[in-house]
Amino acid sequence: QVQLVESGGGLVQAGGSLRLSCVASGSIFRIDTMGWHRQAPGKQRELVASMSDGGRTNYADFVKGRFAISRDNAKNTVELQMNSLKPDDTAVYYCHARTLMSHSYWGQGTQVTVSS
Repeated sequence: QVQLVESGGGLVQAGGSLRLSCVASGSIFRIDTMGWHRQAPGKQRELVASMSDGGRTNYADFVKGRFAISRDNAKNTVELQMNSLKPDDTAVYYCHARTLMSHSYWGQGTQVTVSS
């Protein structure tokens, strides 16, 4: 089992920045990819960014150039630096981890609200 705990959400004005953090615990040796997804009201959960254990990144087109994902394997953390935030970025952001056996784990989510 893997447990994920997020922090760092909040309310920010358009154009502002937030940094999300996620700490993994439990069977962390099994984790391959870690990343962030988000879900806005009435919409499906979607990938924001992810990073493999080897450092390969994947970003959704709508955040390229604005968000940056980083990962510290020694600390079992993954972070998401979000810049130039837009009202459309308002959503619950979920930390995600996928193991080598393709099992998925999710955090409880953290609310990000961007006001116009």
